[in-house]
Amino acid sequence: MTLNNKPIKITTDHIFRMTDDTGMLHHSNCGTPDVSRGYTTVDNARALIMAVKLFDRTHAKSIERLIYKYVSFLANAQNTDGTFRNSMRDNQFSEEKGSEECFGRCIWALCYTYSDLNLPHSINRAVSDLIEKAMSHCMKLTSSRAIAYVIIGLYYLEQEKTNGYISKLAGSLADHYAHYKNGDWHWFEDSLGCCNAALPWALLIAHKVTKESRYLNIGLESLQFLESKTFTRNYFKPIGMNGLSYQGSDSAQFDEQTLEASETTSAYIEAFLLTKNEMYIDRAKTCFYWYLGKNSKHRTLLDDKTGGCHDGIEYDRLNPNQGAESIISFWLAYLDIKKYINPKKAADRSKPIGQ
Repeated sequence: MTLNNKPIKITTDHIFRMTDDTGMLHHSNCGTPDVSRGYTTVDNARALIMAVKLFDRTHAKSIERLIYKYVSFLANAQNTDGTFRNSMRDNQFSEEKGSEECFGRCIWALCYTYSDLNLPHSINRAVSDLIEKAMSHCMKLTSSRAIAYVIIGLYYLEQEKTNGYISKLAGSLADHYAHYKNGDWHWFEDSLGCCNAALPWALLIAHKVTKESRYLNIGLESLQFLESKTFTRNYFKPIGMNGLSYQGSDSAQFDEQTLEASETTSAYIEAFLLTKNEMYIDRAKTCFYWYLGKNSKHRTLLDDKTGGCHDGIEYDRLNPNQGAESIISFWLAYLDIKKYINPKKAADRSKPIGQ
């Protein structure tokens, strides 16, 4: 891949470095995995989606082994009632049940994996059992982002079985939007926090399933509002970790997180697929190029030596650590946007994927 005619080296080295026999490690001290910080189910759920996408591209046995590890982690994290635990250290989960967002991400990952017919039957069978145990909790969710992730995930299952779920969950998101929308504030809550793009993205998907125009209208309108808060003239600048309130405080500045660029890239691709408006692909590219140096620090977040991705942008520097969330976020964005970025001209210097 090239940016401004300069080759960008992309390798899977850090994915394998961050994955041990248990699963994807959570933290990295610079480019070195930090075993002491343990694992999270959220990381392993997102890593599972990444690995399935990589396997579809390569059919490499080494990637298939990663998929087994990530599915195994999610199976271990699931409680007998179908919910999921999240944080693990020293081979022990530290809570009885994780957050609703953790649950939503697990449903997304499991449904996406189950829908992939290229995988071994044993994987599909295992994730089918996990989905069946979890389904009864989908309609109990109150978190906007958890609802969004479940909508995104259920889209990959047979629609005659999930349309009712998606319609009701999307209706809940639309109700959130109607409640908080006020004047120039076109959003689902009274603040912009993390993982914002998942909300309009989920409603765009809900429109594909239900054909209800209000979901398309809210999805595009809220995506435009998010754009007004995160795009400068030349680059994407995601909302910082402290969020942005309705009153518009300065707290949105730093730290800029890798996850925001990834999910916003995917949301814009979804908008393009629905509308065929090339503007949305241009926006998706802008979000993706945030990783490669078109950002507030004008520096690439990729580490050419480790194959890792820095953990976001702080006020005065790149975060030196290269944890799970960052490398997964980059690869999910890369695998989604790759076919839209000069596919005939891009000169990949990547090592063969699936070492």
